[in-house]
Amino acid sequence: MAASPQSPNSTFRRLRGQRSPAEFAALVRRAAKEIGETVSCDARYIGRVEAGEIRCPNYAYERVFLHMFPGRTLADLGFPPREAVRGRAGRRGPVPAPLPHRHGTKESDVLRRAFMAGGSATVAAATLGLTLLGDTRRVPSRAGESEAAAVEDAVRQIRLLDDRHGADALYRRAAEPLRAAYALLDAGAARQSTEDRLHAGAGELAVSVGWLAHDSGRFDDARSHYAEALATARVSGDAGLEAHAFSNMAFLARDCGRSREAVRAAQAGRRAAGRLGSPRLLSLLALREANGWAGLADRRACEEALARAHTEFSRGEGDADPEWMSFFGEAELESLESRCRATLGEYDRAARHARRAADLQDPHFARNVALYAAELAGDLARAGAPDEAAWAGGRVLDLLAEVRSARVRSLLSETARTLVPYRRSPRVGAFLTRHAAA
Repeated sequence: MAASPQSPNSTFRRLRGQRSPAEFAALVRRAAKEIGETVSCDARYIGRVEAGEIRCPNYAYERVFLHMFPGRTLADLGFPPREAVRGRAGRRGPVPAPLPHRHGTKESDVLRRAFMAGGSATVAAATLGLTLLGDTRRVPSRAGESEAAAVEDAVRQIRLLDDRHGADALYRRAAEPLRAAYALLDAGAARQSTEDRLHAGAGELAVSVGWLAHDSGRFDDARSHYAEALATARVSGDAGLEAHAFSNMAFLARDCGRSREAVRAAQAGRRAAGRLGSPRLLSLLALREANGWAGLADRRACEEALARAHTEFSRGEGDADPEWMSFFGEAELESLESRCRATLGEYDRAARHARRAADLQDPHFARNVALYAAELAGDLARAGAPDEAAWAGGRVLDLLAEVRSARVRSLLSETARTLVPYRRSPRVGAFLTRHAAA
């Protein structure tokens, strides 16, 4: 029986059995890794679920729990229907289970095959580029639930592949499903709920493709995609999508050296997110704002924003957290603070935060491991620890065989330039030789 807002989730507690909350949280993280998800589950989260504070898990946790307990539904795990819980689902409807091939039109089957990726980044990029995704002539006259689900699946697959391999191999192919998603949106849907899902899915896909452009150094393309996502959010009145678009726009503005714009975009995102009830989202937006203030050399405003970020983060995860935020755990928090410290010239403090980020990151997500190690190498080099910087840089080089990210390569090149005066050190010299060869 599903737990009420006032009652503990005794069903979920029974499923834990004799394991401690910490032991069960470790099982959740292991199960997430098995299906390519990332969740920062800990004993506190398990306690909140069992106490009934988390009435319905976010979509990342939902997939993990259903993987752990095959054949069961959320109701079987003690959760109420998603539509009964506040948040996005009441407006858009739940994200469906993987689509069985017996449903949907011929066009839906082609879309599904085109959007579903597997294997290496090369295979995934080819799969994403199947014919229908670049051929809007084959889009159905009216989109249905299957088409909406295919767009949502495309978003998840692109995010997963980016986590594992980086953006460079994916960007050009990922633009094709984005065009198909907006063609479906233009075709319209017979039901308003499907129309809402298409708006949300197309907007999130625009953000995802924008991120691939962003991370691969195509800043003008990224700006265009983020603006497209923001326009979609405004048209459909989707506060969650609006906050997501502004978050990424703030990140992009920081990378382009437009610090004032980064602050304003983060603040606009915070205004949109204020209606959603997600402390984790507010934490991320506060970190985006802090990075903007750091770029403006306003130490006091940066510290205030960082304090807000930590306060909101400490409130934990909740059922109102957007699905796309599954990446935002303690490792990312540490990484974003390290960027603030580095921008302010506090390289020793930046290195401490970057080291914690690298240590905390799940090794399953090679792209972030490489990013955090690259940030650490740069901070150590500027903090006057060249041998340690060379060691961290060597770790990044080891990962570049499977990660293709212009951001990571750019950070590593900056570190190499900083280390040139120390090239007589055997460790630094070996790193510079490897980097030049790579």
